[in-house]
Amino acid sequence: MNTSTFNRSWAKVILNAIVRYGVKHICIAPGSRSTPLTLEALQLQQTQQVQCHSHFDERGLGFFALGLAKATHDPVAIIVTSGTAVANLYPAVIEASLTHHKLIVLSADRPTELIGCGANQAIVQPGIFAQYPVESINLPKASEQYSANWLVATIEKACVKQQQEGGVIHINAPFAEPLYEADETAISQNPWLKPIQSWLVNSQAKWIDSQKIQSEVSMHENWDYWRTKRGVVIVGKLPVEQGIGIKAWAETLGWCLLTDVQSSIDASLPYADIWLSNNTVRDRLLQADIVIQFGSQIVSKRVNQFLEAFQGEFWQVEEYQDYLNPFAHHQTRFVAKAHHFLRVHPPLRQKPWLLEPLALSQFCSTFIEKQIGGGLNEASLAHHLQDVLAVGGHLFIGNSLFVRLVDALCKLPEGYPVYTNRGASGIDGLIATIAGIAKGTGQPTVGVIGDISALHDLNSIALLAQINQPTILFVVNNSGGAIFDMLPVDQRAKEQFYRLSHNFEFGQVATMFGIEYIRPFTWADLRAKLKVAYGRKGVTIVEVKVNEQDGSSLYKSLIKQISQAEIA
Repeated sequence: MNTSTFNRSWAKVILNAIVRYGVKHICIAPGSRSTPLTLEALQLQQTQQVQCHSHFDERGLGFFALGLAKATHDPVAIIVTSGTAVANLYPAVIEASLTHHKLIVLSADRPTELIGCGANQAIVQPGIFAQYPVESINLPKASEQYSANWLVATIEKACVKQQQEGGVIHINAPFAEPLYEADETAISQNPWLKPIQSWLVNSQAKWIDSQKIQSEVSMHENWDYWRTKRGVVIVGKLPVEQGIGIKAWAETLGWCLLTDVQSSIDASLPYADIWLSNNTVRDRLLQADIVIQFGSQIVSKRVNQFLEAFQGEFWQVEEYQDYLNPFAHHQTRFVAKAHHFLRVHPPLRQKPWLLEPLALSQFCSTFIEKQIGGGLNEASLAHHLQDVLAVGGHLFIGNSLFVRLVDALCKLPEGYPVYTNRGASGIDGLIATIAGIAKGTGQPTVGVIGDISALHDLNSIALLAQINQPTILFVVNNSGGAIFDMLPVDQRAKEQFYRLSHNFEFGQVATMFGIEYIRPFTWADLRAKLKVAYGRKGVTIVEVKVNEQDGSSLYKSLIKQISQAEIA
């Protein structure tokens, strides 16, 4: 059998193995060395087993795949050619690994004899993603010397591990030339495939029958004691379904509930990032006997400072086994989903043990409204973000200043799906991630990012152009990285090396990619134009141009004023 035909047989086994573990989307970057994988992926698309996507920028493609994985909760495969194409996936691999989203990277490679000898587009690809994948497989060059049974078992072993732990698999697959003009008929009739023929025919069959690990959480032996004490519940990033019931559980106990913007829980004590700046209230909250934290990746600086200062009993509830202890607490760790923990830790009805946070939170509500005023600006967009969301839609919030403003100033609807890239908290690939979420959900999607984040990922606007349901991308343009206004850095150094001030606007960018564009100046203008945008089957870029330091200055002012408020 000629090399190109066998390459396709080898690729056929790899792709047939991963689709049995839930892969429904394959993201393909253009390239020659990856031809066997690409053409076999297209065969699967023809039989409607997968949907294939493409993009010219591997970095954006990686984040698009991440967005699909976030939206669908299924593993998503990425096919790239050899060389720096693989390296461009690194940021998305890091983010997915830290948030346990399932990506399967299929990197084509030159054979070993072409590595380190000056051959074109040949780099050392095995181990390129370091410790971030849960499994890294460096396959040998496609060869009949290795049985099809071995190849199936090797790929499925990695998929089983991913199924249990989440995260990223990297499969590096070298192919020798020729890569083209395979005999399509001979592929399916290849004698090498005969030992696994029944597996190939039955698309539901798995070579490794791995029974699901049952992990039931048990009640803490001293729960009857701790549930009578003074408690604080802190909720970080959680899937929507895990947050159901936490608010009622905490309120029954009479405990204070602090919720992150990523929790999708209707906050009973909103604006915690602002009112925790008041040391009197913070010190009273620190009198709690126990803190129970659900989830991680907490945005608020003040909530994190509270956690750092707390010295009492500390419990952490998180479904994955990652070590989550940035403040080196003596802690009790529950590897469990939040709603499973609640089920075996019934609350005891008690009166609230601390009323000052509620009073200050209610004061902050009217105080923030008054300070922000009625104009359309960075802070008011964050405060009233719920007013621009689609019913039954999804929200993605970028990083840097705006996510902090939303966390501090906004009260989102209960159960509204919120997505972020807060694993590594980078600004790369945010537009691509939004496109993946929109494609994966098929529902109206709103993304809000800053201007530097938008400039960093302009290529990915091409992915947005492929979306055909109402999707809004807000670009908050404060002419630079306004998050750095929060830092005590010399002004001249800040402008040149931190903030990177600019005079760019995004209208012509939208025109270049054939996307609708609006730039509202008032809330009335925004509401009228959004009504039209939501009636359109496609993407609209909404540029909100604001003064450079208005958002950061108001944020700092609110914190300062509340910190100085007198509490009886």
